[in-house]
Amino acid sequence: MIEILSTSELARARVTGALVADILQALRKRSIVGTNLLEIDRWAWEMIIGAGAQSCYVDYAPSFGRGPFGHYICTAVNDAVLHGLPHDYALADGDLLTLDLAVLKGGIAADAAISFVVGPSGRAEDAAMIATTERALAAGIAVARPGARTGDISYAIGAVLSAAGYPINTEFGGHGIGSTMHQEPHITNNGRPGRGYALRPGLLLALEPWVMADTAELVTDPDGWTLRSVTGSRTAHSEHTIAITDSGAEILTLPTSATQ
Repeated sequence: MIEILSTSELARARVTGALVADILQALRKRSIVGTNLLEIDRWAWEMIIGAGAQSCYVDYAPSFGRGPFGHYICTAVNDAVLHGLPHDYALADGDLLTLDLAVLKGGIAADAAISFVVGPSGRAEDAAMIATTERALAAGIAVARPGARTGDISYAIGAVLSAAGYPINTEFGGHGIGSTMHQEPHITNNGRPGRGYALRPGLLLALEPWVMADTAELVTDPDGWTLRSVTGSRTAHSEHTIAITDSGAEILTLPTSATQ
């Protein structure tokens, strides 16, 4: 299913996007050395419920997971990169943490992810990897406009990741979003320009470049959800929900100034 949002639906999408961004920034500030992943999940629940919104994750049960997910946020640490199931783990100095959050409010969903290093002992290679996913995300957003195709976005993202020397997995990537979290079109993190679905005003997309330092192969944890690099290498993931407008892409998941 591919949805094209009306003007009123797009207005609601802006509200949802800002909420997702603000929750992520609040959680980033709270995620310090010693913070338990289950605390982060509880904080996410409190903020979602407090805003009169709904989690897109707690009852989510796709074919690729051992569902339902049962938690309110994805918390991926170090070699985990996607669908990180919160569990009893206290963050250590130097851990690379990814928080991925999707929320439904006013009938419209938004989805975003951030990666950052916990504590003062960050490694230069981790910072470089995170920055690469952020640059790739910006490159994908820059080409997202009416008449462009999903392959143009995939190509722009992949060009940045490849230039930095990261292997690219195309099994999981970006996606359409609207009244539900995951919709068509699927947007891989590498592809051929000029191919795929033609973008139209009113289309919402979640773009999410992610990499593993030295492999494109994933392994699934016994929890049935958490995806890790098969080599144990570190990982990073950046994501925004955008709306295609007449003039280009509007980023919906930017935090408000009060929480930046």
